Amino acid sequence: MKKSLIVVSVILLLVSLVISGCGKKSGKNLILATGGTSGTYYPYGGALAQIFNTKVQDMNVTAQSTGASSENLRLVGKDEADLAIVQNDVMDYAYNGTKLFQGQQIKGISTIATLYREVVQIAVNPDSKINTIAEMKGKKISVGDAGSGVEANAMQILAAAGLTFDDLKTSHLSFKESGNAYQDKQLDGFFVTAGIPNAAIQEITALQKIKMLSLDAATVDKLVKEYPFYTPYIIKKEIYKGMTADAQTVAVKATLIVRDDLDEAVVYSLTKALFENKDELAKAHAKGGELDINEAVKGVSVPLHPGAKKYFVEKGIIK
Repeated sequence: MKKSLIVVSVILLLVSLVISGCGKKSGKNLILATGGTSGTYYPYGGALAQIFNTKVQDMNVTAQSTGASSENLRLVGKDEADLAIVQNDVMDYAYNGTKLFQGQQIKGISTIATLYREVVQIAVNPDSKINTIAEMKGKKISVGDAGSGVEANAMQILAAAGLTFDDLKTSHLSFKESGNAYQDKQLDGFFVTAGIPNAAIQEITALQKIKMLSLDAATVDKLVKEYPFYTPYIIKKEIYKGMTADAQTVAVKATLIVRDDLDEAVVYSLTKALFENKDELAKAHAKGGELDINEAVKGVSVPLHPGAKKYFVEKGIIK
């Protein structure tokens, strides 16, 4: 009789586990995919995890170093991470199966909120006589690593001026490589998409002159209208040594994303903790000071998770 009761108990336990696993995942042991240890995403993600773990009851979020946006999207899509920080334009490509994710659409991802701007910065040699994007024709320009978000940004901006990579003498270099090549006079200019100030550009301005190319209003309007992940941005002349005027450009946004199937109440709690502890986040990381609830859903082209949406409705950010 005792043996039969044990068997029945085991069966009931297994059935309860199966049933609980069939609904939305509500666990609070979560993995947050970030970026490389020398970049911004990793320390920022660590600051986020600390807030979630101390402000949300029974929460245990672990920040994990990764290859950043593209890898993070794949990790969340495969349920190997629960949360991630990504560029919103790269997220758009993954969600729609375009550009970097052509034919490789990622499903099961939702948006929580945008965190801070990553600015498209176009640095050129003042002696190159490049004053507009159109004047890049025939010039030696680095357009970012092959297959990167920077490359996609460069392609879109050039297209708005009627140019393609074939019209330029293009190189596909990282930020650091672009900076070194510029200093060695192997480039007339290069594209960078990153938070400002950018270390590669700062390094150049300490030794050489550089000019931040400004996009005209018509180009900015065209880009924002055609690509919903772009927002207008002005690089203030005080940002980099040697700038004599502000530079108009566009920006994408570092964005916190989440698995679709994470419980609504959990995501609501995470969203609330994020925005109600902004001061603590700003103390932990400089970029935390840029978090703004009024900007949190601007530039978002992938649907909000219901938990995040509930919070933003409560706060009157969306209807």
